[in-house]
Amino acid sequence: MCLAIPAQIVELRDGDNALVDLAGVKKEISLALVDGVVVGDYVIVHVGYALNKLDPEEAAKTLKLFAEMGEIRGELALGDDPTVH
Repeated sequence: MCLAIPAQIVELRDGDNALVDLAGVKKEISLALVDGVVVGDYVIVHVGYALNKLDPEEAAKTLKLFAEMGEIRGELALGDDPTVH
């Protein structure tokens, strides 16, 4: 399964590189596949590459869903695992 996640551009760097914020984790990525990105924009990141720009509202919705999935996973870890027999 592949996972691409929204990240916010926090700094433009030399070449096609940028620093992004992934839920508080800073990571350097490549912007080689997207044009016109500025600090503050959201991009979809997969394996170190920004694939496309993302509307801030859509980014917020997606990040909220990821947070909810994490909460559910945490609740399952605290309770009985229904997949274990």
